[in-house]
This record gives sequence, structure tokens and C-alpha cells, in this order.
Amino acid sequence: MAVDKSKLQDEDSITRFCKVILGWDYFRLLKQCSNFKDAASDLKEVKDTYNDVDEYLATFEPLLFEEVKAQILQLKKDGEEEEGMEEGNLSLTFVLCISAAEWNLWLEKESDESDGIHLKAVAYETDEEESVSQHDLLLLSKEQFKGGIKSIPTTYAFALVENRQKNQLRLRMYLGGEFIRVYPDVENYSERLSRMQVLLTSAKAVNRCLYTIKICSLSTIVREYVALRSVGSLPFKDLILTASEKHSGSKDQAWEISGSLHDYFDEILNKSQKEAIDAGLSHKVFVLIQGPPGTGKTQTIIGLLSAILHATPARVHKVRLREINRKPDPPIQKRYKHWEHASPWLFGANPRDIIMPIDGDDGFFPTTGNELKPEVVNSSRKYRVRVLVCAPSNSALDEVVFRLLKTGIRDETVHTYTPKVVRIGLKPHHSVEAVSLDHLVNHKRNLAGDKQKQGATGGDLDSVRATVLDEAVIVVELVLDNGGYSFGHCAVVMIGDPVQLPATVISPIAEKFGYGTSLFKRFQRAGYPVNMLKTQYRMHPEIRSFPSKEFYNEVLEDGSDIQNQTNRGWHKFRCFGPFCFFDIHEGKESQPSGSGSWVNEDEVEFALIMYHKFITMFQELKSSSQLAIISPYGHQVKLFQERFRDTFGVESKKVVDIGTVDGFQGREKDVVIFSCVRANKNRGIGFVSDFRRMNVGITRAKSSILVIGSALTLRSDEHWKNLIESAQKRGCFFKVSKPFASFFSNENLESMMVKDADARVPERIGANDNENNAPENNAEDADQGPPDDHDYGDEDVEMYEGGFEED
Repeated sequence: MAVDKSKLQDEDSITRFCKVILGWDYFRLLKQCSNFKDAASDLKEVKDTYNDVDEYLATFEPLLFEEVKAQILQLKKDGEEEEGMEEGNLSLTFVLCISAAEWNLWLEKESDESDGIHLKAVAYETDEEESVSQHDLLLLSKEQFKGGIKSIPTTYAFALVENRQKNQLRLRMYLGGEFIRVYPDVENYSERLSRMQVLLTSAKAVNRCLYTIKICSLSTIVREYVALRSVGSLPFKDLILTASEKHSGSKDQAWEISGSLHDYFDEILNKSQKEAIDAGLSHKVFVLIQGPPGTGKTQTIIGLLSAILHATPARVHKVRLREINRKPDPPIQKRYKHWEHASPWLFGANPRDIIMPIDGDDGFFPTTGNELKPEVVNSSRKYRVRVLVCAPSNSALDEVVFRLLKTGIRDETVHTYTPKVVRIGLKPHHSVEAVSLDHLVNHKRNLAGDKQKQGATGGDLDSVRATVLDEAVIVVELVLDNGGYSFGHCAVVMIGDPVQLPATVISPIAEKFGYGTSLFKRFQRAGYPVNMLKTQYRMHPEIRSFPSKEFYNEVLEDGSDIQNQTNRGWHKFRCFGPFCFFDIHEGKESQPSGSGSWVNEDEVEFALIMYHKFITMFQELKSSSQLAIISPYGHQVKLFQERFRDTFGVESKKVVDIGTVDGFQGREKDVVIFSCVRANKNRGIGFVSDFRRMNVGITRAKSSILVIGSALTLRSDEHWKNLIESAQKRGCFFKVSKPFASFFSNENLESMMVKDADARVPERIGANDNENNAPENNAEDADQGPPDDHDYGDEDVEMYEGGFEED
């Protein structure tokens, strides 16, 4: 029988991964975690280009394993004692039970396992609500973990969950790896056994039970490792390594769209968005599109999908065709399955007979309030493609899917319709659940079950999933893994922004060597062409001014009428203007005991007073959909949440949205209060110095961004120094001393009223550092204030309170 080579390759990669990870000694990792820097001498820094696959793997594989170590030790970094984990920090504890027959089978087969990896099924018992999932890393011991790990067990080893069915686990166990001496008095090293071998043997002698702790989930990093090891088999591996294309797309090779669709794009898209879509149709293998905050990345994605799904491929020269690395023919069993899908009447019941339309619904998209309708394909269309859309987070997935369902896409005649979409990933938002893979599969199986009662056959889970995916035109999923299904558009379009926050890297060592460098950023640094979206539709021009100059070479421009749309009544007070920096120069940072985080109670106090004054004067801001408080540090966020809970009780979440800067990437609010926290003379500002975190923090606001921090401390960083100087030059820098309430007294607020602020354009505001807290001195440099009955402008799509605004 033919074998799927890609599946074998994935399995080889997972086996290699397990041999490294499962061979580690957990408690030795705990003891050595503070000395990892000494062991980093063999690590290589990430480069922009590589000579070959071996050099690429030699760089990234060791860094990936450093990241695995950091994930395994994350609990300890969060404040555990050196000798082990405190009670309550354990993620999940339970017992594994193995029958006597199974134990004998294990030990008999030990010598047959050439690679040292065992795959064994065990039963487990737990009263915990949290479940065990695929690729969870477990720590096994023959001794119970009483009240946490107070002392090192005598026998222990790692295991990785292969899969779970009800109360049974299939585990990967490694008989190699780090060894222990069973008989210390014997000099013969042949008496050494692996930790897993000793664990299995000793557990059998006791009660055939293993006590287990779930350490962490390695699901994401396993996928990353499989992807890393597959680089050598990619048809565009040379491009991945060198960041340059030998054959760039030309106009005569570009895909073509109809004149009607072209005219439609001219009407609704700006110049840079149209250029991005043209690049997506250019027949280049990789297309990079950079989208700064508020520049319409999601709208560009929808436009690209409309273009790709309804474009006509240009005539490609034969010499070009010979250079394309095509996939080998699928194995015969897979071809049989495809034939069965294509001609179901030859193999049994026709799946189409199972579909029972309900109220105009085609059976795949149950109506859930979005009024989803079946796709109608024009019979004259001669070419059809399927598109895979990937995103780095569940919320980003849901945003794209929701926009697809809400607005639909346009065909070649500019007719709007909803394409058949399947969303793959965990925890779909309720508004897009109707097109999630699990929902569609269950719906289809239920229909098949009803039909089966009448004599038709149903179908196993895998075949139903395959059928649902085969019928989809657009597949949206969290990771780039097409599961063996082919997609027609031979190009990769990457849409992102390297000067916003990247994927989180836990290991400081891996981060230091560049493991957090995205493929987009690496290509950009290597000189690969990037199409930038340049027109922003989110921020007041005064907010846009600084990030445009500091991070985007001043290429950002404002959408039509964006200033009027973001002008607000509170702008008549300079301290509530579009862009303000409040210098709490007497504030002090502190570090809660046993944590690596920081808090600043003075900034919390000032922000609370500011908030109270704000909502007293402008009632419309008393809503979490309008106003947010953000901070780089989790403990500062918790402190804000506690203080607001003390004031507003259980309703606190409804009046203000509080979260970390990282958690707010991709979101927006009308007003954002940004607490920087760090205030010291010589300790520095930690990861607040990451300019990407700074950029995300100040671009969350549409009408007002109010930054609270210590100017003296923040000036130690170049970007923060530039921001403070920008605020001083524009007359929106305020020094604040205790008592903070006096700053917002009626008398002081009256002195800070702007005489003419309607045309608040950054270039027209005079330079004054406001040293004496006398903003009235700068009033003559502004123009005119907004009317009280201001226009809030059109809101972006929001799928839930405060979320799904695109970035």
C-alpha cells in the first residue's frame, strides 16, 4: 500500500523532537535554569539569509529547544522556590493505571523498539475539570506528589500525550535519554538504565500506578518543530533561505480580474490597498504587505480574496511551467477517496441526498442570526481556486471569518455572495461558530445519522471532515497546515506589521539570539520588496503624527475627514486632548514579592482620579466599549482591576476595559489611558523599551491617548525620549505632583481650556514643554475647538464588546 511521505516526514520530526525533550531530567533543568546563559555558547544568532537548509536548521533548532525549556520552566519563573513548585501551582495532577498484561507487554517489547520511543495506552483518573490534550507534557513518578513537589522523587520521567479518548491516554515514552546509575557500587556502566526504564520497572513492583503532573502544553511548539524540519521539502525553500526570488512575477504573468471588479476596487480602495492587491495577483511566490495600525488590513484581505477567487490566470510560458516543483501523484488509496467524493453514486449513497435544505439553508451553514446563504457559482466561470487563510490567534481568525460572513465577497460581476468558509481552530466566537469545522462536521453527521435510519450509510469522522473541507472554497485556520488538501493559488501573501508586537518568545536566551524574528521581518531586512498600506482610518492626526515619524518614515497619511470623525468634546481641555503625556515625576515603581512583574501605585491613583473626572464630565465614556486602561505589566493590570472593583463592584468590567498592551494588539478604543509603570534612577525600563510594544500601546486610541509615566526614567530609551520631546514641542506635556486631585480641580481645568481647537493638526501646535503646568500659554497656537454635538463617525466592526477591531 502506498504511504503518504509527508505524514512519514512529520512522524520522523515528532520522533526526533521526543528523543530530545523526553530525555531531559526535569529537576536538573530546575536547578540549572539560572545558569542557562553559560550553556548558550553553541547558539547561533538568526541571520537574514542562509546558504543551505543545514545552516538554517543548525540555527533555529537549538533556539527552539531553548524555548521549550523556558515553557517547561515557566511555572518556576512565575515565583516558585528553588527546590520545587509550591502547592497550588501545579497545572493538573492525576493517576495513570496500567493492567498487568499491559505492563508485561511493555517490558517484552522494550528490546523491539529500535528508536527507543514507546507508544502506550493507559487509563487515567482525575476529578479535575481541566482535561488532558494531545501534546501535553507529563511528569511521571511512582510516588505521589503531596502538596506540590517539596522534594525530588526517587524515580521520574517525562511523557508526551499522543492522543486522548475519554479516560484513556496514548503516551510517547522514551527509553533513552539521560541515564541514572541503578547500582552505584558497580563500576560496569552497562548497569545504567534510563529514567523511564527504572520508572516502569519500579512502578510494576509496587501497584502498577504512575502519579502524574501535567507540566505544560507543547502543542504549538510541536507544530513549529514539524514546520521547521519540513523546510527542506518545500518547493520554495530557496526563497525561504535567500529571501530573494529568481523569477519575479511580470505583468504578462499576472492574474487578471474583470473590468467590473477592477472598477469596483477603484471606488472603495485607496491607492496603496489597490497596489497590494495587484501585488497579490502578480504571480510572485511571496508577497509581503505591511499594514500599520488602522490602515485597513482586513479590508485588503477581503479584496484579495475577491480578486483571487475570480481572477483568470495569465498564459504561462512552458519553460516557466517546467521550473515549478509539482507534488507527486497521491497514493492510490487517496485517489480512491477523491474518486468516491467525485462520483459518490458509484460507491453507495450520494451525500447530496443526505443534505436536507431548511428554510433556504443548504445544510452546511445553519442560520444563526448572520443569515448565512449558500454560495452561488456562476456557470460561465472557467477557473476555480481554493484559498487557505492563516492567522496567528483565534481572535484574528474570527475577525477575518466574521467580516467574510458579514460583508461577503464580490464576484467578477461585482455581485455580493457568501463563499463556503470553514474555520479550523479552537474556541470560535459564537458569531462564527456556524462555520467552524467541528460544528459543520457534527451537523453533517447528524443529518447522515437521520438518513442512515432510513437505510443510507453515514460515514466515519475522518471522511466527514474530508468532505466538509473539500466543499470549502476558503479555509481559515490558526496554523499553516493544509492537511494534505491542495489549494489552487500558488502564492503566499503575508500581511502584517513588523513594528507591532511579534509572537511571544518566553526564553530570554532565544529572544536574545533572534528567535522572535518573524519571516516577514527577516525578508524585509534582506531587501525583499514590501507593499505598505499608507492611509490610516483610525486615529486623530495628532495621535498618528508620532508613530508615523518614529516607526514608518513619515509615510502614513490620514483618511478623508478622519480628523472630524475623531474630534471629541473633551478635546476642548488640553489635558484631555488627542495626545498627552503626564509626568508623574515623584512616582515610584515596586515589585510584588516573589514576582517578576512591576507596579506603580502612584500611576494607578492618578489614573483613577483622571477617570473619575472624565466620566463625570462626559457620561458617554462610562463604558468599557469606549475607554480602556492598558499597561505593559500584568501586576499593574491586576492592581487597576482591584481598585476599580473596589469602586464599582461587579460592574467594573462594564465601565472600563483593563488589560495588558500585548493583549490589546489588534483592538481599539475611543480613549486609552496608558500606564508605563517604570520609575527609577538606574534600573532601566525593562521590556517597556521594546519599541513595538510602545507603538502598539499608543496606537490603540481613536480620539485620545493619555500616557502616564516618569519622564526622567523613560528618557533613558531613545524612542521614549523622542515621544516626550514630541509632547513638549506640541504643548501636551504635563508635570503632575501630589495631591493629584488638584490637577483636575475646576479652576485648573478652566485654565487648560483650548480657545480654538477645531483644526488640531500637529504641525500647527506650538513648541512648549509646559514646565510650569500652564497650558493656557499655548492656547494661541491652536485653532478652533470641536462643537459639543460632535460626530463620532462610523465605527469599525465589533464582534464583542471592545474587540475584533482590526489592526
